[in-house]
Parts: sequence; structure tokens; C-alpha cells
Amino acid sequence: MPAIDLNADLGEGFGAWDLGDDAAMLDVVTSANVACGFHAGDPERLLGTLRGAAAAGASVGAHPSYRDLVGFGRRFVDASPTELHADVLYQIAALQGLARAAGTVVRFVKPHGALYNRIARDPVQADAVIAAVLDVDPALPVLGLAGSPFLERARAAGLRAVPEVFADRGYRADGSLVPRGEPGALLHDAPTIAERMARFADEGVIVAVDGTDVALEAESICVHGDSPGAVAAARAVRTELERAGVALRAFAG
Repeated sequence: MPAIDLNADLGEGFGAWDLGDDAAMLDVVTSANVACGFHAGDPERLLGTLRGAAAAGASVGAHPSYRDLVGFGRRFVDASPTELHADVLYQIAALQGLARAAGTVVRFVKPHGALYNRIARDPVQADAVIAAVLDVDPALPVLGLAGSPFLERARAAGLRAVPEVFADRGYRADGSLVPRGEPGALLHDAPTIAERMARFADEGVIVAVDGTDVALEAESICVHGDSPGAVAAARAVRTELERAGVALRAFAG
């Protein structure tokens, strides 16, 4: 693997509540998935995060979600296809306006949380999200779970579909993520996280919670910006990859 992208979810505080250290993370990652206000992120905060991304030279992606501020976008919403299409379109367009004011542009789309996991397997909601991206800008790539049917549906619709793996999430043997709340869903030890990503870069495998090797292909690695020790984990991943001769480069420049 000569090069890979390193991304993080940013802009996820709200009002008086901070979540994650965006400034520090922007010194490490090559791409920033910026919240769009439906699960987190007030306009003033989002504008600041976008300005930080512009200054750091990080590629900016829209990070739309279900309309779920209370649940941080981690609860499934049984939205109709027309409602979900409009909600995702609205969020991307809003972030595009803020990005323009901040001196940058939205270069890709990565759905958040429950929406991300649902569209990985649900063709109805996946198609609603794909249609929203196409309506905003068919040149925008979509970032999705490596090995998921969503990526194939996006490609079939004409979008560039970019697979990603998660540095700090547990995997099942079928390549799906261990649901939050279950044992092994979240990883917090920076050296362990960095070591598993170095092995992924070298061999293309991630160890599942049952001990089996899961073969995956990806163009981007995600470290969750809201996780405890997220910055330390991202730094450790970057250091380990660079030590292995892997260049860190945004997939959407």
C-alpha cells in the first residue's frame, strides 16, 4: 500500500458543549468529515472547524446524519426515501455554503452513525442517500464501509465510491462493525490501534473479535474524533504507517 487517507469526524460539539479536539486532529489527518447540524455542530462551530481545515490543508467532507441531535445520530430513524433524500441534500448544501465562506470546498460525503451503518445494508435508504449526492453534485465521492453493498450501489449509480476501514472499531467476521454497546465494539489503546492499521496496510487484513482475519480493501482509515484518546490514536496510526513507508494522502484533493 503506497498511500492511504486518514480521516476523522469533526465539528461535533454543540453550543457550550465541546466534543473532541478538532484543532489537534487537523494537524494529523488528511481528511475531515464535518458534521452538518443534524446530529451535532452548530453553525458557528462548523464555520470554525472548516476554517481550521482550510488552514491545515485537510480535504473536507460533508458528514450528514439522521435528524437526531438528542441521540447524536446513533439511533435508526425510519425516514421515508423522500424525507431522507431531502434531509441529506439539505445538509450537504448547507455545509457547502459554510465551506465557501471558510475558504474551502466540500470534496466528498460520508454519512454518519446509524445512517452510515443502515445504508451499508439497506438498499432503499442507500438509494435515497445516493440520489441526494447526485442531486447536489455527481462529482462528489461517497465514503462507505469497506465491502458493503452500499459501495456497489453508489458505483452503479455513477458515483465514485471510496471504501474505508475503522482504526478504533471492532469488526465481525463478516466485515461488519461490532454494534456500539457490545463487547469489543470500541478500541482505545493507541499502540494497539496503530499496530492493527500497520498490519492492514501491509497485509490487507483486520482481526475480527472472534480472532479471524477479515480481508478488506480500503482507500481511507477513520479514527473517531469524539473517542477518548482520539488524537493520540490518530498520531500513533500516522506514525506507524509512515514508519512502514505508507504515505498519508487525501483521497479527494
